[in-house]
Amino acid sequence: MSAITGILSRFTFQSAVDILLVAAVFYALLRLFRGTAAVQLLRGILVLTFGVVLVTNMVELTAFRWLVSNSLNVVLVAIPVIFQPELRRALEKLGRTTPLFGRRASQAATEFLVSELIRTVDTLSQRKHGAIIILEGTTGLEEYIETGTRLDSAVSHELLLTIFFPNTALHDGAVIVRSDRILAAGCVLPLTQRQFADTQMGTRHRAAVGITEQNDALSIVVSEETGIISVSRHGRIVRRLDEKRLRKILQGFYEPRLQPQNER
Repeated sequence: MSAITGILSRFTFQSAVDILLVAAVFYALLRLFRGTAAVQLLRGILVLTFGVVLVTNMVELTAFRWLVSNSLNVVLVAIPVIFQPELRRALEKLGRTTPLFGRRASQAATEFLVSELIRTVDTLSQRKHGAIIILEGTTGLEEYIETGTRLDSAVSHELLLTIFFPNTALHDGAVIVRSDRILAAGCVLPLTQRQFADTQMGTRHRAAVGITEQNDALSIVVSEETGIISVSRHGRIVRRLDEKRLRKILQGFYEPRLQPQNER
């Protein structure tokens, strides 16, 4: 308790500015790493670092302090190796002067997006054109976007139908959507190791489940053989969806992102 009192007695305005600057640096790092699977690892490292610093400064643990101080050089070498792809992407973002603060989609834009997706999926189902559309959640999908062809185009019924038209260059891969933009098409996704009892569920369904086992994305699948519409999230898949059920699922997926905006 005396240690805490001593720290508080030395706390000044300059200390507050110092803490705010450090917090701003950490926040900027998290924003730069957003869009990659490594963001959870970075958060874990930050929490662990904070805990270690707190313990070593509040309690006199000689052996533990020695271990931490002698491990610092190893950690400083390991971090660039672990985060090499993410560091490269972050530097590229800075080079393109991309703003750190993103914007939320309006409710009207989200409703238009949902309608376009439903209209596209319904048309693909009627024509029995196989398709897989991935809607990015809070965890970014940059590592999968890089496996496809970057488009960065507005979501539209016509463009999606063109992409998934049989025998076109991109129809076999997945389309990845972030907000109201198609970031890439022809993307390669990880396949789930689960075995499906339904023999009509092929590679597209395995990819749809596989991607959602690793993050909070939502995947929409249209079967090429049957035209059945399926949705997968958190490693679970729901099949034989009609327009009403699909709309309800998509609205539920986007609704949390609209709440802060609706409250204003």
